[in-house]
Amino acid sequence: MFHFQENNITVFQSSLYMTSTAVIQSNEAIIMTDPNWLPDEIKRIRAFIDKHLGNKDLYIIYTHSDFDHIIGSGAFPEAKVIASEEFVNNPNKEEIVQRIFEFHQGYYIERDYVPTYPEVDIPIVKNGQHINLGELSLTFYKAPGHTNDSLFTVIEPYGIFLSGDYLSDVEFPFIFNSYKDYVDTIEKASYIINNYEIKYHIPGHGSATRTKQEMLDRINFSKNYLQQLMNDNGDLENKCRTKFRFFEGMKSIHDDNKRIAKEENLSSINHSTKESNS
Repeated sequence: MFHFQENNITVFQSSLYMTSTAVIQSNEAIIMTDPNWLPDEIKRIRAFIDKHLGNKDLYIIYTHSDFDHIIGSGAFPEAKVIASEEFVNNPNKEEIVQRIFEFHQGYYIERDYVPTYPEVDIPIVKNGQHINLGELSLTFYKAPGHTNDSLFTVIEPYGIFLSGDYLSDVEFPFIFNSYKDYVDTIEKASYIINNYEIKYHIPGHGSATRTKQEMLDRINFSKNYLQQLMNDNGDLENKCRTKFRFFEGMKSIHDDNKRIAKEENLSSINHSTKESNS
């Protein structure tokens, strides 16, 4: 369950999809991301928070609204919630909660709290938005592409980059929203790595890293993957199969990525043609 622990940073990792919950402590506050997955895992995170919270304020950053990332929401009712304005305005809130219900029904899972779609206390409405929590300074960047409500967070002076479901070492890019937005968001990640003193990168799935070259390698892989996606004749798929040990379980997502990229490219071409003919 403990995946990474150093100084004031603790990262829990679920048995499901290697999903991460990061906990960052300061003198005034505890900041947590995406409490997940299974009931016993949530209980361990809750116990850890209770042990260290004291009189501190608890904040939860929801990196995006995929159901696996909000499934622990009801276990932390005292937390102040931070998320993007797109997360707040998500039109599919009921469907997301329904997916949690179906997950519980399918695996006979019971919890000692009721999972709900989180109510947001601090919406992030623009890139570069700052929040100061005592000694910590949080800077946020909207990160659409995986979902339209995804969010990057930089926490200083600790040098933490919370990337949500981007830049994983166990997953290639999952494009659930927009290919073009995903390309732009990876450029935004590159900007963050090159313009902040990032010491720790914590993704939503997979391994945290404190190695700068590993961070750059993850960005470069994502860029190359996206560039090759529309013209994949099997080489990119084979590369992913070699790189990611769970690829067979994700292959359908790679196929969907290709479809989304091609559809967006075709739509862009058609739009340009109409404009030139008008």
